[in-house]
Amino acid sequence: MHYPVMLPEVIAAMDLKDSGLYVDATFGNGGYSEAFLSAKMCNVIGLDRDPNVYNRAEELSVKYNNRFSLIETKFSEMDRIDLPMVDAVVMDIGVSSMQIDRADRGFSFMRSGPLDMRMSTSGASAADAVNLLPYDDLVKIFKVYGEEKHSRRAAGAIISSRQAKYIGTTADLATIIEKTLGRNGKIHPATRIFQALRIFINDELGELYKGLCAAERVLKPGGRLLVVTFHSLEDRIVKSFLRRRTGGMVSVSRYVPEQKKVTNVQTFIDGKRSVIKPQKDEIKENPRSRSAKLRYAIRTDKTPFKADDRLLPDVIGLDEMENYYE
Repeated sequence: MHYPVMLPEVIAAMDLKDSGLYVDATFGNGGYSEAFLSAKMCNVIGLDRDPNVYNRAEELSVKYNNRFSLIETKFSEMDRIDLPMVDAVVMDIGVSSMQIDRADRGFSFMRSGPLDMRMSTSGASAADAVNLLPYDDLVKIFKVYGEEKHSRRAAGAIISSRQAKYIGTTADLATIIEKTLGRNGKIHPATRIFQALRIFINDELGELYKGLCAAERVLKPGGRLLVVTFHSLEDRIVKSFLRRRTGGMVSVSRYVPEQKKVTNVQTFIDGKRSVIKPQKDEIKENPRSRSAKLRYAIRTDKTPFKADDRLLPDVIGLDEMENYYE
């Protein structure tokens, strides 16, 4: 079952109004979109790069008299699709339960399926990465994106295994990692490896940063930017982005030197100084929400900043994958 995470907190931070125009930048199953549409006589634009959400989008459009529309695009490109200026943008930076629950999408080691992990239907897959990338690149991906302390052992096992047999399924990879790292406690040893591959294949951190910059450009003065994250890599990027945009110290990734410069230009005002976390009742009902964090800010009338990708860790880019194809 799909649960829109921290829905009461998100709705409160959105400050919804009749006739408002809102962007659900990570549409998925449409939980946020439907809540906004039912709360006010507003209009909502959903963004998603997954073509499998079309039927759900059509349901909402019909149910709410065309107050909802879907655009198939990455949220990082919302400033390039001729959107009018909007009153709020909400981004839920997590994998949709619709994707996790489908074995054929290859996101979860809990369900055997093709080792895919793509949120869209094009581009390199996780199988391409584990079967083609050299050892050093796999180590960096696992260490940085998965924060996996045994990244070298995991990468070495993958290199050895793929020489004997193509690693084509989620079960193949999970078995290799479990045999190599062992299993202690409740957390499967492949958890961080799968996270790292998913982040890499979908360029999730790059998309997040570009999405934040794009939202800055489409929000009206007084408009609100809300971001729900689920792990520390994402949250650090959002926190650093907002700190710079609200005039504070420019705090960048742990992988690059911190910048001490303080800017007087404020393109956002903090909506709430402290991060917002889910209530105990929600965590009990939906354990997935346990690690969620909500940050939000309010747009000023200042000119948007230029993008600065120094917030991102230096890891092999997807565009470099083509070097390993025959």
